[in-house]
Amino acid sequence: MMNEERMGMRKIGRKGSMARTWLVMSMEGKREMVEAGRPLIMRWTGLTARDLRVLDPLLSYPSMIVGRERAMVLNLEHIKAIITAHEVLLLNSTDPSVMPFVNHLHSRILYQHLLQEDPYGKDKRGMTKNTIPFEFVVLEACLEEVISSLENETNIFEQEAHPALDKLTSKISTVNLERVRLIKSRLVALTSRVQRVRDELEHLLDDDGDMAELYLTDKLVQQKFENSSTASSMNNSINGTPNEITLEHEDDENDVDTNRGEISGTQAGSVYSHVTNVEELEMILGAYFVQIGGTLNKLFALREYVEDTEDYIDITLDDTQNRILQTGVKIGTASVVLNMFINVTGIFGMNIHIGLYDYGGMPEFIGVIFGCTAVCIILYVFAMVWYKKKRLLE
Repeated sequence: MMNEERMGMRKIGRKGSMARTWLVMSMEGKREMVEAGRPLIMRWTGLTARDLRVLDPLLSYPSMIVGRERAMVLNLEHIKAIITAHEVLLLNSTDPSVMPFVNHLHSRILYQHLLQEDPYGKDKRGMTKNTIPFEFVVLEACLEEVISSLENETNIFEQEAHPALDKLTSKISTVNLERVRLIKSRLVALTSRVQRVRDELEHLLDDDGDMAELYLTDKLVQQKFENSSTASSMNNSINGTPNEITLEHEDDENDVDTNRGEISGTQAGSVYSHVTNVEELEMILGAYFVQIGGTLNKLFALREYVEDTEDYIDITLDDTQNRILQTGVKIGTASVVLNMFINVTGIFGMNIHIGLYDYGGMPEFIGVIFGCTAVCIILYVFAMVWYKKKRLLE
């Protein structure tokens, strides 16, 4: 049946104008490239058109991990996927940034498949092998890829930012200022990306209902059980037997209490089981939440360093400006005093005969010159002392 659906997907992919290429990877590790249009993807996974718009690479949607009745929609950075209980559909698997992740995901799925075939085996460390649902294997691989990518990008960015900031501190120039401006723009963009991923994980951890929606395998088992219960009830009613069923389930493999309560769904007439114990998923999300929180703290520390550098540059520029203003005050005062001396020489240079010309000779002339010079120097010194007293100069 699945092969027939995929054949139909290829036919629609060739004829439909909105067909996209998907990489389908099953829980056994089988990979296949298919072309599918949006209508068949909706019928196959039970998603709505609104859910598929989140994965559209031409549109800009925030980071999102949301569970539906039969599938999980994951949109984190460059990873865009639809996860079901049995397989995962990757949208942009041919992207060079996604291809390493595809190989890593394939190896993890194969390893998990081997664990499921031998759940009581021992690994190389002699520890019991524990298996987790397929959807959590894919989810953990996606989170690891996205958060590791952001962490590596943050580390590389730190190595580029600190030398540029230190260089600006030692020498303020147009080139260094432009480099710091570009660094600040990249810092804002990277912080926003990391913050969106962290907020999505925090949103999931704060809401047990949203985490319960991600238990696709449990919901599928519950749905099969309800169908079998309905069929059994109908048979019992026909045979005249009491319509009463008792279910008793014990999990001896992992020694974990996984009691599930039943609730009825309110969307699309679906009925699913409400997962009351989400510790398994909470542990997975919590570990990556701590990791992405550490990356965000690094960016916040770098932003503080940039702000401190900007404050230091502002203080340096203000100090330079104050020194220039003080120099201007000194030069202006010296110009006033020098103009006073020039006025005296101008008076004596006028072609007007006065009685002072008939008195004395060269010694008196030199005395007048030195006297005027001394008076100008005294006035300048007095002005500087007055400026400092008024705190106009340092």
